[in-house]
Amino acid sequence: MSARPSATVQDADIHLQGAGPLYQKLRRSLEEAILSGRLGSGDALSPERDLANSARVSRVTVRKAIDELVRDGLLVRRRGSGTFVSRSMAGLAQPASPAPSPPTEDMFWLASNMRTEWLERQIISPSSDEMMALGLSAGAKVARLARLRISGDLPFAIERSCVPLEFLPNPLSVSASIYAALQDRDARPVRAIQRLFASAIREPDASVLRVADGAAGLLVRRVGFLRSGRPVEFTCSLCRGDTDGFVNEFTIPET
Repeated sequence: MSARPSATVQDADIHLQGAGPLYQKLRRSLEEAILSGRLGSGDALSPERDLANSARVSRVTVRKAIDELVRDGLLVRRRGSGTFVSRSMAGLAQPASPAPSPPTEDMFWLASNMRTEWLERQIISPSSDEMMALGLSAGAKVARLARLRISGDLPFAIERSCVPLEFLPNPLSVSASIYAALQDRDARPVRAIQRLFASAIREPDASVLRVADGAAGLLVRRVGFLRSGRPVEFTCSLCRGDTDGFVNEFTIPET
């Protein structure tokens, strides 16, 4: 079976936006194109040289971006054939439309009796995953906020959010809504990309969620973007796998 035509940076309408190293910008752009379906399942990427010329970056930059997407399962390399969009990942996430309604931080939770308890609100150095997702440079600081989502009396999910310090300099000022705090600083996300993964729940999170170590769970990773394309929020939610209570709504554009 022959591969589909190669997908180029221009074909996917990819732009290197936001802060951070070039390879992280290219990685984020390719990831968004894959998850939105603009780069389709099974698409063959152009050779590294062509991608580098199209994006006006070095081949080393292209290779680093592709290496990370291969590691995360969005791309696969086939010896002698090239690099392809994974058939299991393309189009699984839908970018939230800037109109008519922007994303909300509660857009994934369904239960009417859901409440939250703060677990953490502090200024801290970001993890490598947070640096990559937010395009941060070495030495950057972030506001880290963690909360427990509770449905009735049942702990349902642990939600950890990370915001560059320039957009949220005082995490203790957040009383309920992170997005409301960002809105006050004109930094509320206008769109977001969510990815869902099966995940084992390990200690100490297992004790917080009252499940056995290694119990099945659902990991939801969300990156929120400003209108400029800069990532402003990175949230990871670890949910119990033995209960219902979440929904995702998005706008389907007219054809």
